[in-house]
Amino acid sequence: MVSSTNHKLAVINFSKEKVGLESSWAATRDEVVAAMEEYGCFVALYDNVSSQLHEEIFESLKQLFDLPTSTKVLNKSVKPLFGYVGGIPLVPLYESLGIDNPNTLEGIQNFTKVMWPEGNDSFRETLLTYAKSQVELEQMVMQMIFEKYGVEKYLESYKKVFSYLTRVQKYRSPKENESNLAFVSHTDKSFMSIVHQHQYNGLEIRAKDGEWFNVDLTPSSFVVMAGDAIMAWSNNKITSAHHRVIMEEKGPRFSIAQFSFVEGIVETPEEFIDEEHPLQYKSFDHIEFLRFYAKPENLKQKHELPLKVYCGV
Repeated sequence: MVSSTNHKLAVINFSKEKVGLESSWAATRDEVVAAMEEYGCFVALYDNVSSQLHEEIFESLKQLFDLPTSTKVLNKSVKPLFGYVGGIPLVPLYESLGIDNPNTLEGIQNFTKVMWPEGNDSFRETLLTYAKSQVELEQMVMQMIFEKYGVEKYLESYKKVFSYLTRVQKYRSPKENESNLAFVSHTDKSFMSIVHQHQYNGLEIRAKDGEWFNVDLTPSSFVVMAGDAIMAWSNNKITSAHHRVIMEEKGPRFSIAQFSFVEGIVETPEEFIDEEHPLQYKSFDHIEFLRFYAKPENLKQKHELPLKVYCGV
């Protein structure tokens, strides 16, 4: 698998000193929307996650994944795709667990009680601090997007119905004669996602011309990525990013992805619809879309854009 050097994601500074200034906010907003429209994602430099928190979070993940598989499989949810994933033949290098409502004390406690019945205060506090920082970053990006498109009147109503999922992920090294494709090409089914990694690169993005290119990240950088839901909301002004993971270095590789979901209906604002830009997606219930996508017969279909199948006009 050869990746391209013709493409590179925008690197956008989200330091408090920069985005706190009105002129810098406007410039950053323009950068964000341009990057989202071009690639469906960008790299955010974000100083609200300290180097200490970065190290603590990934040390805690090593402890989590060292738990017996019999414990990890207890990570279950009534929501589709929110629980434990592992041992799947299509992605044999991949294992992950999902934490629902990670930015709330209740959500983190529900998870830790299952993994560590005797309690794990350190994990709980570290994950909660991290998840809250990711919500803060995403909401800044959301505000910029809504403002740039002139639809900020809808922002508060969306914030009220967002919920979050943190998925902690481990990729092992491929064995001899085993593919180094650690996760297959896909788009996220979220509204937006934020991806953070430890030590090793591996994330690749597909550009509009079909070329794949890798993303080089530092401990203070995060990939902010459009999901299928924001694609429908924006009437394809922003398209979700196709991405995959390649294990080019010795593992294990750890990463964290935080996803936002609408607990209710996703609807395209009328401001995005006109004769030149007719409506592309019917309004849809976000969690019901996940249920549709998670059906075994639909997963086997490997649709390029499952949302188009589900509610495309």
